[in-house]
Amino acid sequence: MRLMVTGANGQVGWELSQVLRPLGEVIALNRGQCDLSRPELLPAAVRNVKPDIIVNAAAYTAVDKAEQEERLATTINGTAVGVLAEEARKAGILFVHYSTDYVFDGEKSSPYSEADAPHPINAYGRSKLAGETALAAAGGAYLILRTSWVYSGRGRNFLLTVLRLARERDELRMVDDQIGAPTWARDIADATAHIVGVAQAERAQGKFASGIFHLTASGMTSWCGFAKAIVDDAGRHGLLGQRLPRLTAITSADYPTPAARPKNSRLSGERIRQRFGIALQDWRVSSLARCIEQMTGSFST
Repeated sequence: MRLMVTGANGQVGWELSQVLRPLGEVIALNRGQCDLSRPELLPAAVRNVKPDIIVNAAAYTAVDKAEQEERLATTINGTAVGVLAEEARKAGILFVHYSTDYVFDGEKSSPYSEADAPHPINAYGRSKLAGETALAAAGGAYLILRTSWVYSGRGRNFLLTVLRLARERDELRMVDDQIGAPTWARDIADATAHIVGVAQAERAQGKFASGIFHLTASGMTSWCGFAKAIVDDAGRHGLLGQRLPRLTAITSADYPTPAARPKNSRLSGERIRQRFGIALQDWRVSSLARCIEQMTGSFST
């Protein structure tokens, strides 16, 4: 089996290139090899690789910048996804794609299920919803995995930002009225490998059904709570020296950003548990500590 992974240098893409190897030959493509900002080049890339499965981990993820670059974000997150999906449909390829909690407006008081109607409140969310819509319109065999608050020890993410600021400042002011589930990129990749295996078995048995599934860690916290956990764990591993910064909880109004953020980013994981037997641990149980522990060898104090 041959698996084509896009976004090979990204948080999830890099992890996928490692954990998918037991399933078959992995062709991991970076932006230079598979540029989603140029959708016209994508059919040739797919035909050159001739994969059995495409896992699309490439995306435009600069949430605030997307407010000024919505056309580019939509090309990468929407138009290009449709092109890849059409190629996958024509060739009988299973297409796995990642989406986001930001397709919702955050006004619901309980976790969002896959049956809830999307209503994005920023350009990034609209661009990701465009990808979901294009993929569903193309048809074929596909799985959309919505996740949230993704972090890892590489790339650009909240974890690395907090570690940098914690080394530079005496006080960290963090938003405390937006809630969600921080999800480690490694856990997403591991879950994806399991899902792909199950999906391929379903396809072989003629039992596969395309659909959308929520894939996040269990539990919830705010950005302030996430920051506190990062500082605490990093402090225990000696990544912040002798001095730990003071954390101050603030509201979204105290920290205005170009892009509005949903207040509630919780996603229900019931559907993915029933279909694939996936239930990620509570975000605070082990994943954050494991991620930070793995960073200790490369993070100087």
